[in-house]
Amino acid sequence: MHIAIDGNEANVNNLVGVSVYTLSLLKYFEKVASEKIKFTVFLRNYPNSDMPEENEFFQYEVIPAKILWSQIFLPFNLMNRRDIDVFFSPAHYSPRFMKQPLVVTIHDLSYKYFPNEFLKKDLYKLESWSKRSIMKAKKVIAVSKTTKKDVIRHYGLSDEKIKVIYNGFLTNKTPKDSIELIKKKFFLKKNEYLLHVGTIQPRKNIIKLIRAFEKFYKNHSNFKLVLVGKKGWLYEKVFDEVKSLNLESSIIFTGYVTEDVKSSLYSNAYCLVFPSLYEGFGIPILEAMSHLCPVVASHSSSLPEVGGDSCLYFDPNDENDLNSKLEKLFQDKDLYKALITNGNNRVKNFSWEKCAKETLEVITSVVNSPI
Repeated sequence: MHIAIDGNEANVNNLVGVSVYTLSLLKYFEKVASEKIKFTVFLRNYPNSDMPEENEFFQYEVIPAKILWSQIFLPFNLMNRRDIDVFFSPAHYSPRFMKQPLVVTIHDLSYKYFPNEFLKKDLYKLESWSKRSIMKAKKVIAVSKTTKKDVIRHYGLSDEKIKVIYNGFLTNKTPKDSIELIKKKFFLKKNEYLLHVGTIQPRKNIIKLIRAFEKFYKNHSNFKLVLVGKKGWLYEKVFDEVKSLNLESSIIFTGYVTEDVKSSLYSNAYCLVFPSLYEGFGIPILEAMSHLCPVVASHSSSLPEVGGDSCLYFDPNDENDLNSKLEKLFQDKDLYKALITNGNNRVKNFSWEKCAKETLEVITSVVNSPI
């Protein structure tokens, strides 16, 4: 069997979200590639150094193009390929036309719920190109039951056409000098800061987090709030909120950080606060748990599905509820310890190897399938 893959999401410098997902799958595919299962990974540019190395059964094919790569240049290449049995797209977009059966992964439908967070051209592609991929695919992979329900609701697919496969998460070990690292880089003390990890954009609900932190800070002035992640769409309002509440000295924006730094921040944080209004999955929850960092999360979308009984949940529309949960966590030491223990057990259910293995099973199943 010969499997073709769009590998562009993995071939980037700063790996987040879908890029981590795609690269994790490619690493597994390279490991299991054999005479029976061959892989060709299509790219716009030559592979970066952190991409899996080629071997006899795992190859890269570069098709240069700056625009309309998946809509024109890749499809014309595939039209003349008789050696490819199935095409896998790890992130919504697929070749506009091709004869091979398609499997596509849908991570979330945030563009349906928060269209104002996207540039018009990006929103058009998400709406139009995603729909084309979903309707054309022989199998759709959804990263959570929540995403599956959204796909059924918005596109009318049958239940049996969609397979839920949970993401894994990175399990980087905490550097030995992690406390010194965060002291030197951010002037932080262990267990004296709340942590958030995610792109700075409206659906992450960071303004509610900042307002809750202001209330918490009045009773715990030694604490800081650390916001890890790049600036996204409409990020300015978040910075304006910090300024209006006079919290500039107590809230730290780190921007994008390396895995070592992120691991150090998880390991020394008092807790992760994840107030998002909508997530297809929510990998930071598992990352935090794997570093024995308690999680306080919003009771919305897929987060309870991923976090199970290992999070302390709050109403994402109520900063007072979030503040009360933070106070509860601060006062109840037994609860704090229980969240750490439950979280450490919870993450054992998720891994990139498990995700990749189940994904490969779906991809191979569509070849010669009548569905």
